[in-house]
Amino acid sequence: MTRLTGRALRLTVLVGENDTWHHKPLYSEIVRRAHAAGLAGASVFRGIEGFGASSLIHTSRLLSLSEDLPVAIVIVDTDEPVRAFLPQLDELVTEGLVTLDDCEVIRYTGRDDTARASDTKGSDTKGSDTKGEKSS
Repeated sequence: MTRLTGRALRLTVLVGENDTWHHKPLYSEIVRRAHAAGLAGASVFRGIEGFGASSLIHTSRLLSLSEDLPVAIVIVDTDEPVRAFLPQLDELVTEGLVTLDDCEVIRYTGRDDTARASDTKGSDTKGSDTKGEKSS
């Protein structure tokens, strides 16, 4: 499991949800490459409204403009791995916005392998909270 605490760099990539790379969603290719590069983590968030360099507002409120909503891919890791990943974004992102922000990681944890193994065996979670501890 990757350990990450303290000073870090947040990479945010803003693109349209209809943007593609080889007939697949661009955001999916960015996440796949971030994973292959060994970055600590990546998340994709779908926006409900926004505009970019084209100044065309895309919104989920108007059916005709809801087809290409904004998507944010957020990646957090230490400075060196994030900066080493930037050349891949030069290749992938032809329209959009890429930003870097200094940040501080307070907590970065995942499930351990034993918890993951018991989850896949269909363990009974009745009467338990989300951490597998008995509820009162």
